[in-house]
Amino acid sequence: MTQVTAYIGIGANLGDARANVADAIARLARLPGAQLVDASPSYRTAPIDSSGDDYINAVARIATTLAAEELLQALHAIEAQHGRERPYRNAPRTLDLDLLLYGEEQIASATLSVPHPRITERAFVLVPLLALAPAITVPGKGAASDYLASVADQAISQL
Repeated sequence: MTQVTAYIGIGANLGDARANVADAIARLARLPGAQLVDASPSYRTAPIDSSGDDYINAVARIATTLAAEELLQALHAIEAQHGRERPYRNAPRTLDLDLLLYGEEQIASATLSVPHPRITERAFVLVPLLALAPAITVPGKGAASDYLASVADQAISQL
């Protein structure tokens, strides 16, 4: 299979969130069928549609030969190794890994939506994504940077 560039959103707000984000990046670097290309700085953000402590967020860029669904399963396995539970939507979490972008593909299956449906609505995704790839475009939506103004009211600070 050809190599695809994928972007992974990383977030945590339970336990040692900074360590969990760092460990997730390390695990992505060791993921069979994938190579870690780069990771954004980490950011602190307030929870959105959620509760609990502030989140630590980052975005990783990987090159992968895994199919999108295989990559999603691998991300879920890393979450499970961190004790991720899903008691309800947007619950606080030890680790959250979202497949944000998978090449130029647009995927809408029962288990996967790419680009991530809220990619242009969340500062905690856009700011680290643009730190990694300032000129990136979101398939079907255009330049990611065009959406920064719409999330300017969401508090985010680089660590």
